[in-house]
Amino acid sequence: MGETMHHNTEPTRGSESELVARAVHALGSHRPRLFDDVTVELATRCATGVGAHAVVATVVTLMRDAVRAAWERGWQPSDIQRMGARTLTAPEQEVARDVMADELDRYAAQTVDPRWLGQLTAIESRIWWQRSQTWLDARRRSGTDWLTLVTQSMAVLHLVQTLPSIERLTPLPGEVRPAQDGNGSAGDRRATLASVDVRVLERVRMLLAKAESTTFEAEAETFTAGAQALMARHSIDAALLAASAGEESAEDGPQGRRIGIESPYEGPKASLLSAVASANRCRTVWTKELGFGTVIGYEADLESVELLFTSLLVQANARMLAEGKRADFRGRSRTRAFRSSFLTAYAHRIGERLREVAKAEMESAAPEASSKGQALVPLLAARNKKVEQTVGEWFPSLTRRRTQPVRDAEGWHIGRAAADQASLDGTAPRDRVGRRRTG
Repeated sequence: MGETMHHNTEPTRGSESELVARAVHALGSHRPRLFDDVTVELATRCATGVGAHAVVATVVTLMRDAVRAAWERGWQPSDIQRMGARTLTAPEQEVARDVMADELDRYAAQTVDPRWLGQLTAIESRIWWQRSQTWLDARRRSGTDWLTLVTQSMAVLHLVQTLPSIERLTPLPGEVRPAQDGNGSAGDRRATLASVDVRVLERVRMLLAKAESTTFEAEAETFTAGAQALMARHSIDAALLAASAGEESAEDGPQGRRIGIESPYEGPKASLLSAVASANRCRTVWTKELGFGTVIGYEADLESVELLFTSLLVQANARMLAEGKRADFRGRSRTRAFRSSFLTAYAHRIGERLREVAKAEMESAAPEASSKGQALVPLLAARNKKVEQTVGEWFPSLTRRRTQPVRDAEGWHIGRAAADQASLDGTAPRDRVGRRRTG
């Protein structure tokens, strides 16, 4: 009896911070009974006003510390949201969003990278509670019981505390300094680019939405090619504008963006992302174990890569699923091999076609640039070199691996055909046998 009492009571003694540490450790060591004992004790302490204040203050403080430490290890809001989607329940993901909004709210907006604030908006992370209370108090007042809140919070804290170190792509919150415009007009140039970005990206989104919604593969490819042409021309214009302004600042140089690559068929999906990035003068590094690819390039290109990759993935999945399942002559399923080969071939051919469009735009823009005294080819080559240098600096121990070989010939040929249906010159698309469609 004495041993049993010792087992049940010892883990529930100590301060609130000690109890939280035990709960997180119990999660990591897969000890559900200990986790239940500790979380029940924390919830029981919340039965009094003094106890609730102590638990809430401890949890909120430890959460802030954990999130800040994750920022310092290279994580951004969208990264944590992506990891949360893989391991947390939906209510726990809501807590994670509250925690990130709470931490970023402690910094003046002008000292936070705008991309971080944009990520908060994209994942719907915001301060929805009154600033006179904490997110934890607000969730309790909205009807969630203390035990549920404590359990959810411990799951989020465990996730954030155990995130590994990754490359830091942007300044930390609180470290961004407002641009000094002055006579150099760097701020004016970025403002001009931003206003152009909005218009161009809106047109790109419209074209890609049409590509995703049409039932004709040829039309989808034509819309996609039009989007790539717009993005390629915008990239060229941005490069020329930056060159005409003189010296490039760190903010104007190559940047990085992480894009989720989830299973199944993550290898072919990574190949598709790499193909889209390459066509837009970017490089991709795939971190398979964490489920994302890091795209390195100039800011004018990164948004284009993410938009186009996301749309192409939607289109490819739709066409792949429309092909149905496959079986060999013995009736054994070969659907996985077929679909993997389909996506690999699709990525390969789409990359070829996107590069064709980008090359055509560069050749079209070169004479105009030359008339203004700017040599476009060496300018873009210099930017490519800086992208490569940035990749080397961020990933000094990068290893190259070949993707898995294609194991289904039918999937390969159908995948190439799905990426090769349309004319990319803006004229009438072809039907399945190569004839021009009219009307």
